[in-house]
Amino acid sequence: MSVSVESLPASSANKSPLRHDWTLAEIEAIYQQPFNDLLWQAQQLHRQYFDPNEVQVSTLMSIKTGACPEDCKYCPQSVHYNTGLEREKLVDKQLVVDAARAAKQAGASRFCMGAAWRQPTDRNVDKVIELVQAVQEEGLETCLTLGMLSEQQAHKLKAAGLDYYNHNLDSSPEYYQQVISTRSYQERLDTLKNVRDSGLKTCSGGIIGMGEQKADRLGLLQQLANLPEHPQSVPINNLVQVEGTPLHGIARLDPMEFVRTIATARIMLPRSMVRLSAGRTEMSDEMQALCFLAGANSIFYGDKLLTTDNPETHADQALFERLGIRAMSRPH
Repeated sequence: MSVSVESLPASSANKSPLRHDWTLAEIEAIYQQPFNDLLWQAQQLHRQYFDPNEVQVSTLMSIKTGACPEDCKYCPQSVHYNTGLEREKLVDKQLVVDAARAAKQAGASRFCMGAAWRQPTDRNVDKVIELVQAVQEEGLETCLTLGMLSEQQAHKLKAAGLDYYNHNLDSSPEYYQQVISTRSYQERLDTLKNVRDSGLKTCSGGIIGMGEQKADRLGLLQQLANLPEHPQSVPINNLVQVEGTPLHGIARLDPMEFVRTIATARIMLPRSMVRLSAGRTEMSDEMQALCFLAGANSIFYGDKLLTTDNPETHADQALFERLGIRAMSRPH
């Protein structure tokens, strides 16, 4: 039987008290363990809080594509780079409803919507609320990623019934400056605070394989785990290199380093959903299986993640069948 975070009894929750005071030296000691020892530690913790053979499935849809004013070096939606991406306006509600129905039929329990804004206007928030409520009527959890949010906007989305808000930290504070100049790290932390204070559940992670050092991967995990409240969902993205972006053509991350990052995240964030996000098209089935063993228990279904390719649903279903994994139903 699956164990949701919300239903954990106190005795179970006390098995591994949540920490918010990790040092980089402690994190490196975990990360640098022999590979088998690292995965064994992660798997033991994973089983304290979750069914090891259940994976939460989300679907991500771009509801407003392109023309983003930010200069994130990994992003094909940035107006600063020529990636051949067509600019699109906010999609019609019926397209979202159709996509949500298809996602639910395919086994997704959460429907995420992303818009390429630096920060939505209040009018944009009102329009997106209509989409959120339409998706909820289909019986799915909802998540949004719209850029920075003010305190008032976060409270408005919470009042409208939104479940999760995604705002990634992307990397360590030190390496972040090499990737993005149009938004500060503190602004990201401020948005996460607004989300937490509103009562919304937080989805926050980052991207690895952007040319960062190991210390930066550890620094990202330190920032996430030392937040006042651990994010309920932690997406770990493996950089998708898009032609036309500044990070296209950099050296690719060793797959074992990615698995080590997943395992370390599971140990530091034992009650969070750790999600395999972007980059799965370049992962073998064997690598994904190692990630599940390391404590990943969430993925994105569907052939697109905003604008980049993702494994087709039937491929994920076939992998689940081979591994004896089942999709997690919507928590009550």
